Amino acid sequence: MQALPDFKLETHFSKWEFKARYHMTASDAESMTMRELLDMASDEDRAEFENLWLGYTQTFGAPDLREAIAATYEKQTASDILCFAGASEGIFAANTIILDKDSHAICVTPNYQSHEALPNAIGEVSAVPLDPNDNWSLDIDRMAAAIKPNTKLITINFPHNPTGAILPLDRYQALIELCRKHGIYLLHDEIFNGLGPAGTKHLPYVADVYERGLSLGVMSKSYGLPGLRIGWIACQDAEILSKMERMKHYLSIANSGPSERLAKIALKNRDKILARNCAIIDENLPKWDAFFARYPDLFEWRRPDGSCMAFVRYKGPEGVEAFAQNLVEEAGVLFLPASIYASSFGNTPADHFRLGFGRSGLDEGLSAFDAHLKRNSK
Repeated sequence: MQALPDFKLETHFSKWEFKARYHMTASDAESMTMRELLDMASDEDRAEFENLWLGYTQTFGAPDLREAIAATYEKQTASDILCFAGASEGIFAANTIILDKDSHAICVTPNYQSHEALPNAIGEVSAVPLDPNDNWSLDIDRMAAAIKPNTKLITINFPHNPTGAILPLDRYQALIELCRKHGIYLLHDEIFNGLGPAGTKHLPYVADVYERGLSLGVMSKSYGLPGLRIGWIACQDAEILSKMERMKHYLSIANSGPSERLAKIALKNRDKILARNCAIIDENLPKWDAFFARYPDLFEWRRPDGSCMAFVRYKGPEGVEAFAQNLVEEAGVLFLPASIYASSFGNTPADHFRLGFGRSGLDEGLSAFDAHLKRNSK
C-alpha cells in the first residue's frame, strides 16, 4: 500500500472543530449524555453495563450487539455482522481485503476522502461525478462506462456526504444489477440512513438486496453517538466477513466493552432516538430556508433529500475558500469549504460549502453568521 495523503477534512477539523464557537458544519445528529442514554435502558441492560467485566471482547463484536444490529435490517442475522471501531475502520478493512495492486475500484465524487484515497493507495481508481444539475444524482450509463475487466469494487454513499442527496430507487436498482452482471462488490456507506426531514424515503440496505453488497453502518451519525466508536459492516458474503475479521486483528482487535453495551441500549431504542434527531432537523431546516431567502445574491440553497447536511453554493466575489476562512476567523462560524471535497480524479464544484443542521442550538450561530454578512456588506 502506498502512503496515504493528508486527510483534508480531519485536518481542518483538528484545527477548528473544538476552537470555533459555532460548529455549523457537523454531519452528526445531536448527541446525548451518558445519563440520558442509560435512562432509556431496561433494568437488565443497565445492570449489564454497570456490572461489565472490562476484559477483551470478541473481534466480531458481542453476539447480542450483532443481533441488535441485524434487527435493523430486513434479511440480516448476527452472523452477517462484523463490528468495527467506527466506520473508518470498516472502510479500511473492506478496501484492503477486496482490492489488490492489480485491481480497479470506482467511487463517486464529491465524497468522503477515504473512499477514493484508500483504493488509490492499493490499486487503480476511477471516479464518476454526481451531477449537481440533476439533484446530485448518478448517471448509471457513465458508471457502466467506467467499469473495467479488473473492477472489483464500487463505493457509493446515500444519503450523500456532503450534499444530502438520495439516489432515486430505480437508479439504485440499476446500479445493483450492473454490479451483479460484472460480479463487483458494492460498498454502500449508509451511515446516514434513517436521518432526514419528515417524509424522507431511504434506500433499501444494500446487504439486504445484493449478495455482494456491503452495508456500512455506525452509531456516530444518525444516532448522534460518535463517542461510542461502534461501527459495522453487514454482508451476506461470509468469506469476505471472515477475511475482514482477520484484518481487524491488525487494527483495533476488539471493540470497547462499555461502548458495546451502550450501543445495544441505543439500538433497542432506535425509533425513539431517530425520531428525536429527525425532529431537530425539522426544526432547523425552516430556519435555513428563511436565512438563505434573505441573501439570494450570495447563496444558492437547495434542501437536501436526507441526512443532516447540505452543500450550498456561494456566489460572492471573493470565492468560497476566502469566505469560509474569514467567517471562522472573524465570527467563529465553522463551515467546510469545497476544497475539502476536491478529488484527484476529476473536477468537483469549487464554489460550495457544507453546512449541518442536525444539532440543537442553531439560533446563536445563525445570528453570528447573519451579523458577519451584514458587517461585510458595508
